[in-house]
Amino acid sequence: MIPFSPPRMDQKIIDEVVSALKSGWITTGPRVHKFEQKLTEYAGHKATLCTSSGSAGLELMLRWFGVKEGDEVIVPAYTYCATANVVIHCGAKPVFVDVNEDFNISVEAIEKAITDKTKVIIPVDLAGFPCDYNGINELVKRKDISNKFTPNTEEQKKLGRILVLADAAHSVGAVYGGNKTGKLTDITVYSFHAVKNLTTAEGGAVCLNLPEPFDNSAIHKYLRVKSLHGQTKDAFSKTQIGSWRYDVIEPGYKFNMTDIAAAMGLVELERYDKDMLVRRKQIFDTYSNIFSKYDWAQLPTYETKEKISSYHVYLLRIKGITEEQRDQIIQKIYEKEVAVNVHFIPLPMMTYYKKNGYTIDDYPVSYDNFVRVISLPVYYDLTNDQVKEVATAVIHSVEELL
Repeated sequence: MIPFSPPRMDQKIIDEVVSALKSGWITTGPRVHKFEQKLTEYAGHKATLCTSSGSAGLELMLRWFGVKEGDEVIVPAYTYCATANVVIHCGAKPVFVDVNEDFNISVEAIEKAITDKTKVIIPVDLAGFPCDYNGINELVKRKDISNKFTPNTEEQKKLGRILVLADAAHSVGAVYGGNKTGKLTDITVYSFHAVKNLTTAEGGAVCLNLPEPFDNSAIHKYLRVKSLHGQTKDAFSKTQIGSWRYDVIEPGYKFNMTDIAAAMGLVELERYDKDMLVRRKQIFDTYSNIFSKYDWAQLPTYETKEKISSYHVYLLRIKGITEEQRDQIIQKIYEKEVAVNVHFIPLPMMTYYKKNGYTIDDYPVSYDNFVRVISLPVYYDLTNDQVKEVATAVIHSVEELL
């Protein structure tokens, strides 16, 4: 069976994790701090805070910005549940909007959804392909839009407009307009979950890129406190001679990353552009070369003049099929010993959100993308022969049905 997305675990990672274990320090410590520094250097934003997950990073930043009951946060209908769940955790209302054919949030749909209750927009770089950040950033700064903004906290007053909080769970290393994800808008959140291009098993990072007059370094220091129960010193700092005393300045959260996780991340980041992304692009290109010969295949967009994907998920769509037919094709592919997936079921189709009044009928592009999409395996150790085997299984399965 060809699996869908096993993590890359080689000797370099094993050696670095063992070194972390032998160091005697396994929770937040020097490796986390080094990983934060390297991530900041990598994308060129202003400061980085590593977290226990991408979801934790999103929620931390919503709470930092003061999002609460009565507020609205605009979210694409086509995304993983974490993007909207964190809004619910804060007591606010997710306002779903439709996406474009490239699976990313529609700027036109965002504009129509903005009200005086809108505090944040969360674009999602689905499959690793960046959203239209120029369009989104220009929209929130437009006078008629910023005039609608009703600030309730000091942070909101200081920004004076809707915050753009990018969900870049899929797009570490993606590029838009010459800049890497992390530097494309106000705040960006990465995920390093086990299935991601760059994995720390579990983990995430907040990339701070807020405009003046914000002090991103000061915010970073505060977020470190907020992400560790509001405690003014982490455990590593307290081990230094004479440094045991600390304070708790607020009831914070337990959102910190461990040094064991950071050890994995440091190895992966060092070789990411020249190794991981190169291999993933090769797999994407091979799939596209094979499927381009078939009229029924709609290939994903992953490179344009302005944008370069991180090649996270290859989203193949089959033209003119129903949801039931797509599911039948997936079943046939599995019978050929190949694992595939679907990214994602739109959130208005999920029980919780349906019970709360959302309906997929309001998001026709999201639904059309969903019913026809099959996510194909893309991972570092997938061999060229296996890529061809996956493609052959898909072709035969589609043609058996159509």
